[in-house]
Amino acid sequence: MTTHHATPEGTPQVTEILAQWVVSMKGRDIAPEVRREGLRTFVNWMGCAVGGASHETVDRALAAIDPFSGPRIATVIGRTEHLDAAHAALINGISSHVLDYDDTHLKTIIHPAGPVASALLALAEMRPMSGEDFLTALIIGIEVECRIGNSVYPNHYDRGWHITGTAGVFGAAAAVGKAIGLSRLQMQWAFGLAATQASNLREMFGTMTKSFHPGRAAQNGMMSALLAEAGFDSSLRAIEAPRGFACVLSDKQDYSEILDGLGSRWESALNSYKPFACGIVIHPAIDGCQQIRAEIGARVNDIASVALTTHPLVLELTGKRTPQTGLEGKFSVFHAAAAALLRGDGAPTAFTDELVTAPEIIALRDTISATSDPSCHEASVTIDITFRDGTTLRKHVERAIGSHDVPLTDAQIDAKFRTQSVLVIGQVATDALLAMCWKTPTLADVADVARASVLPS
Repeated sequence: MTTHHATPEGTPQVTEILAQWVVSMKGRDIAPEVRREGLRTFVNWMGCAVGGASHETVDRALAAIDPFSGPRIATVIGRTEHLDAAHAALINGISSHVLDYDDTHLKTIIHPAGPVASALLALAEMRPMSGEDFLTALIIGIEVECRIGNSVYPNHYDRGWHITGTAGVFGAAAAVGKAIGLSRLQMQWAFGLAATQASNLREMFGTMTKSFHPGRAAQNGMMSALLAEAGFDSSLRAIEAPRGFACVLSDKQDYSEILDGLGSRWESALNSYKPFACGIVIHPAIDGCQQIRAEIGARVNDIASVALTTHPLVLELTGKRTPQTGLEGKFSVFHAAAAALLRGDGAPTAFTDELVTAPEIIALRDTISATSDPSCHEASVTIDITFRDGTTLRKHVERAIGSHDVPLTDAQIDAKFRTQSVLVIGQVATDALLAMCWKTPTLADVADVARASVLPS
């Protein structure tokens, strides 16, 4: 067990120790395999940000905030508009999450890149940085975010907080603070400013507001670091104080999850990438239903009923029986299973308003039942099909694609990137952008990636 300086009450000086680690960490001290996963995280995030750029959620957000923009120096990913850096961080965070197709830290269900990459890339258009420095700050920000998430999960999440936003604001503050060279004291202030802005409610799942969470976390985290740089102070114990983040927002505070193994045990290296554009707990059901469709072919039209046996989180998070919109469909295991069986689809096209209300989808959806089994692994599912002639079929998925045991390959991340991006900026621009993303560590100005995401006018 690592020894830490403690407060008189016996609680470690978490905020101070974490701040010191952030400002002291050097890019050369991050192992190559961790940097490689950080690069994969960025490539995946960019594809999602471009893919979501044309969504009506982004249209409406832009319409509301555009009149308030400051100097228009930052790119709105995948679009021709430009905003000030803080508002660009907000919009790009929204677009990267709106399709629910992004990355996931499976231990906490945090979507790490949204808050951190959105803040950092927008900053890079205001304060130029190399791709190498960008990648270092990105990895450090994600590490902070996930470690803080670990310290309060699952109790914090179970209370109804959306942990991507509540932990993500710390990650954005850490990444931006690292990039602009904050001192240890300034980083503590940045964490305090982040802590006081840690919000976001799970009640918003299935609405446009869910994607607002990583966007606002990006914007607030960026501003936390910039305020701290200007000398705007805050509590120096914002994470661990009795009235600080961990104690107020959770009844679990495991500070060893934040402090132990800093620089040697990397949570950021455990990131995963969604193969399907919906809540990750549905992924085993989609994987299994796609496999069944491939095996039975036209017999899919003879299905009388479908019974799913799943982890309890599936019904807790995605138990919407009658979704009315595409966004609600992302939180309906019943819709997702029906779309996978009838269309073989788990991409964004499976979660449109039109498909959610399609009569054939509704007819099959209404035959699907789901049972929670605490012994079922989160990445597993058992699917029992009964056909109209009385015959049955069982499919068990031990570990779904996209899980730690079956991670997406680089080629699969490329395919996912292209699937989303081509619809927004076309094939030629997509190919160029994807190639540039993989070359991020070699770029003299990482903001070139943001600028390459927009079609020439």
